[in-house]
Amino acid sequence: MSPTYDLNKIKFATGEATFQRAVNLYERGKVTNVKEAFGVYSAVVQGTKPYRVSVSGRRYKEVHCECYLGKRGTLCKHAVALALHAVMDGKPMRDEDKHYTSEIKRSDKREALSEEELAAVKTSITESMRYLKPYRGPSKTWFANQDSLQEGCNRLRAIISDLPVNRLSVDLLVKLLMRLEKKLSTGGVDDSNGIVGGLAGELVALLEEFARTDPACIDAFKPLCGKEYCFGWEEPLVRMFDRRDAKG
Repeated sequence: MSPTYDLNKIKFATGEATFQRAVNLYERGKVTNVKEAFGVYSAVVQGTKPYRVSVSGRRYKEVHCECYLGKRGTLCKHAVALALHAVMDGKPMRDEDKHYTSEIKRSDKREALSEEELAAVKTSITESMRYLKPYRGPSKTWFANQDSLQEGCNRLRAIISDLPVNRLSVDLLVKLLMRLEKKLSTGGVDDSNGIVGGLAGELVALLEEFARTDPACIDAFKPLCGKEYCFGWEEPLVRMFDRRDAKG
């Protein structure tokens, strides 16, 4: 059977260093003797020595590895490399497959999105926001909840980094900023690690950069004005709007 997860699940749910090391193992042919039985993939992965590794085809982080980290229940590069082999079926990875978005980057694109592209972006944002789950469970599930927050934020970073620099994108990102604020203020999300807040800070910095590149984008900051928010992320954008409004 094919895994129920895909490459994006692996990329966005794995730390950058572990993902890149796993890609290196996979591309160098270090994942050998791959077998699948009853929904579980097994292999021998060559690290500092050969390690026997298994990965569930249904639940990405249900793994076992003989290495030091694997024996302690930590997701290791050997297990991730095997998961990559499972989803890629041994085929080469494209450059974009290997690219890891650890922070928001400004795109060089300027052309407007088509209606279909815009609809797809909105859908992707909504799907990514579902990973920003409230935390109401026992303490033993807290780490899994934080992992989910990190995955959702990584997915959002990839989407945001691909948006063109124009007013339509800024409208979309301002709405996203307000959705993030709502998630934390009334949505029950535990952001004690600053995962969501860190994304919001990156988003505000990008919006400021968009506005400096195209001052017409400042108009999109108006919905943030005249309201009280819990976290103050919007303040630099409101100041830009107020300064522009005063000059006008």
